[in-house]
Amino acid sequence: MNPRTAVAHTLVACGLFAGLVAQDLQKRLPNIVYVLADDLGYGDLGCYGQQQIRTPHLDAMARDGMRFVQHYSGAPVCAPSRCVLLTGKHSGHATIRDNQEHQPEGQKPIAPDDVTLAEVLKARGYVTGCFGKWGLGYPGSDGDPRRRGFDRFYGYNCQRHAHNYYPTYLWDDDERRELVGNSNGATGAHYSADVITDAAVAFVEANAARPFFLYVPMTLPHLALQVPEASLAAYRGQWEETPYTGTSYQPHPTPRACYAAMVTHLDALVGRLLGALDQQGLREHTIVFFSSDNGPTHLPAQVDVEFFGSAGGLRGLKGSVDEGGIRVPLLVRWPLQVAAGSRTDHVCAFQDVMPTLCEVAGAATPLATDGISFVPTLRGAVAQQRQHEALLWDFPGYGGQLAVREGKWKGVRRKLRQHPGAPLELYDLEADRAETTDVAAANAEVVARLLARMVAMRTEPVDAALRFGDYATGAVKTDAAERAGR
Repeated sequence: MNPRTAVAHTLVACGLFAGLVAQDLQKRLPNIVYVLADDLGYGDLGCYGQQQIRTPHLDAMARDGMRFVQHYSGAPVCAPSRCVLLTGKHSGHATIRDNQEHQPEGQKPIAPDDVTLAEVLKARGYVTGCFGKWGLGYPGSDGDPRRRGFDRFYGYNCQRHAHNYYPTYLWDDDERRELVGNSNGATGAHYSADVITDAAVAFVEANAARPFFLYVPMTLPHLALQVPEASLAAYRGQWEETPYTGTSYQPHPTPRACYAAMVTHLDALVGRLLGALDQQGLREHTIVFFSSDNGPTHLPAQVDVEFFGSAGGLRGLKGSVDEGGIRVPLLVRWPLQVAAGSRTDHVCAFQDVMPTLCEVAGAATPLATDGISFVPTLRGAVAQQRQHEALLWDFPGYGGQLAVREGKWKGVRRKLRQHPGAPLELYDLEADRAETTDVAAANAEVVARLLARMVAMRTEPVDAALRFGDYATGAVKTDAAERAGR
């Protein structure tokens, strides 16, 4: 056979193989990738209005897919928000409603009867991997990720352990993997976000021939202020700086430059993941989500959220059920299914991810969930999209808070541990997205209705540490009008 004939036969064979691969992909369940940032604000991305921090990969993802502008996290802090995401139960029903540490390492586990996204998708035939920060059960507990549906885990089990980007070890499935050259200091040989992304990319490469669910709860840009020198150099010297002296986390001489660099580094790592999908020929057969677990940090000495506009003009930060604490970015890229450059005002939250991914995967949604699939919105079938009557946030932290959103109305109650009869603040989000004006006094009927929803939509937590004192006895059911007064 002459060389030209050999080449021709090879090309034909490659073409047939490519055709078979394409046919196989069409028959196969779509891959699902869900990337969760940590403490990234609604306004921290260019596609959500950020002017000073560069996020080219996520901005491109917005251009290639859909941008949600009224999407909410499960809670205003880490663990309960992730619990809502992975179980589909809003925080009025969820097992985990606040951060609760378990010594020596880890957090309170999710309940044995909670059904996770990973368990549902694994039963559907997906290989499942989690790479990043877990925070829903200490090693070996019922909440250990390897016991909750994940075939592969690499990263931090414990939220507190994740406060340093140069740890001495990370969890590799059920074993502690030492990171030689790190000392839990300000720098080291291995930046954890990078090595975790390496493992996530390896997971994509190893499972390219089968459907996979890849959950990547990244630690960026959560504190401490630590980023590789090459990333920091891109922002050093751009702004006036007040050094952070390290009262609670690692000190840093240029906190503004460091925070900006951490967000841009996060963006670059998402770019690596998207590139890995492209290299495996999986772009058109993978739905990719990107969001954040809550709003930006409330520690101004370390992150100047006002300077960057991290909350996107919304009131409140992490730890608050105001819009800035719970409204988060959501980008979805799904070629041939989601229109490029689309934007939606659909009001949805983390509990909706469970039924959405179940619909994408052709799996039955567990009965004990509170979400509504937003697949119709993704596919542009707006008329077919069901809406929530109301969304609830039950957060016993930071003094005890409750919030409910019903259409344009947002009701908030605060300091419930000290004041179980605290009045309901009322905001019209259509006219006042920044929640500047409490209009409760002029809308007594709405106040009474939202108070009733706060009672009807929540169950009393089993853990007494999460209760609101007299509020939990049902005292709020009586004399709502009096409590609504000022």
